[in-house]
Amino acid sequence: MSYFKKSPWIVHYDGSSCNGCDIEVLACLTPMYDIERFGIINTGNPKHADIFLLTGAINEQNKDIVKNIYEQMPDPKVVLAVGICATSGGIFAACYNVQGGADKVVPVDVYVPGCAVRPEAIIDGVVKALGVLEEKKAKMRAKKTPKKVKKAGRL
Repeated sequence: MSYFKKSPWIVHYDGSSCNGCDIEVLACLTPMYDIERFGIINTGNPKHADIFLLTGAINEQNKDIVKNIYEQMPDPKVVLAVGICATSGGIFAACYNVQGGADKVVPVDVYVPGCAVRPEAIIDGVVKALGVLEEKKAKMRAKKTPKKVKKAGRL
């Protein structure tokens, strides 16, 4: 993992869940785990975020909210599904209004399964998300850089 010119920011959204994973996400911000040592900043504004951290299943009430948050984020962006509910719907998958995991609504780049996910696993997922973000940024830079065209010379 290389260092970014700007600190990557995370926006966190909880779908329908028991809030166990949310408590573990908050534990990552405590001095014991200190996720901010990787330059991560937690934000509430998706327009400033690089990483979308989702916990909880997607249901009829929150699917439009999740899409809206995702669409407000600038490119490149990475989606991180944390917990079994966000990855597949979990114990709520059989509920009448639950559509399933986050990948039913937005493209997910990194999955972190578990119930409730340990802070170490969340931090590992965030570090993997940083790697994906770096790859996406490199691809965007490559597209923006014009290729040099050889001019035909006269003989």
